[in-house]
Amino acid sequence: MRRLLRLLVRLFVIGLVLGVLALAGAAYWAHDRLTTPYAAHDGSAELAVEPGTGAASILRRLEASGVLQDAWLARLHLIYRLGDPPLMAGEYRFEGALTVDQALGKLIRGEVMTHPVTVIEGLTLEETADTLAAAGFGARDALLAEMRDPGRIIDLDPDAVTLEGYLFPDTYSFARSTTAAQVVDAMVDTFRRRFDLGKKGPSLSPAPELDKAAGKTKRPANELRALVTLASIIEKEAQLDDERAIISGVYSNRLRRGIALYADPTVIFAKRLAGTWDGNLTKADLQMDSPYNTYKNPGLPPGPICSPGLASLEAARSPAEVPYLYFVSRNDGSHVFATTLAEHNRNVNEWQRRYWRKRWAAERGKK
Repeated sequence: MRRLLRLLVRLFVIGLVLGVLALAGAAYWAHDRLTTPYAAHDGSAELAVEPGTGAASILRRLEASGVLQDAWLARLHLIYRLGDPPLMAGEYRFEGALTVDQALGKLIRGEVMTHPVTVIEGLTLEETADTLAAAGFGARDALLAEMRDPGRIIDLDPDAVTLEGYLFPDTYSFARSTTAAQVVDAMVDTFRRRFDLGKKGPSLSPAPELDKAAGKTKRPANELRALVTLASIIEKEAQLDDERAIISGVYSNRLRRGIALYADPTVIFAKRLAGTWDGNLTKADLQMDSPYNTYKNPGLPPGPICSPGLASLEAARSPAEVPYLYFVSRNDGSHVFATTLAEHNRNVNEWQRRYWRKRWAAERGKK
């Protein structure tokens, strides 16, 4: 009986030792798999996680794509060591060999892939929405709905009726899951951050005029709106950076003297609003009835006609001190400036009438 008891004790001890060794071996094996960087993929792997996808399913897909070596072990680690936090939806890229913690950390923190999109200077709301929609960052209608809500800028521009002029041109990087509202938020926030709103510039609002019909004084536009409106016209007119401040100086001179701006881009914008813009501007268009027609209405138009870049905003705030009142295109991106109407008419004759006659004659001669 004693021999049997000793045998049982020995077997128990041996079993206990083997169990401890097995547990130690399993723990070592698990620790090794959890802490050793692993990658069965070739360089990188991408994974799109849809909202509502369960953690077990996500981990199985990571194992299948070669990011994780053991989805089951990773699931145990996620539950018992990390407290079973949620894994965020979105697009992910896993580069090189990663430990389980590194791979799970990206999903826990929501480190999703982002994609760049460049919004160039001088785009209208509709053109900006087209650019973003084409890049896959929301539906055009949803983007336009957000852009037509002035709430994001009303504290700075209480006269704003849309966000025209305040969607800052820049290169952005968005996740595919970014909503239209978040995209527009980012663009307005960038305007606020990049443009020094506290910096003062010259007054652009014309002197209050008497509205004889109403028997009261018209309220001039607020300063920021006037500045952004002028900058948007400069953006459309200037192609060379070193001419922006000069063009700003020309328009500032005309505003101070009460001379109409005669800015073609404002008429084009009016035609866009009317849905009649076909790519051609005619003499008849210059007589169209619109508050944006700066051939018929002295002063600035009611608001911005596009989103100006930082260079145009700074030019509007700091116009060059020049004597010019006129300018005409040389048809190569540059302009010729003039102080008197007679000088301007000579420039128009040289750079518009004669230039185009020579060009058309040359083209006919090649046929």
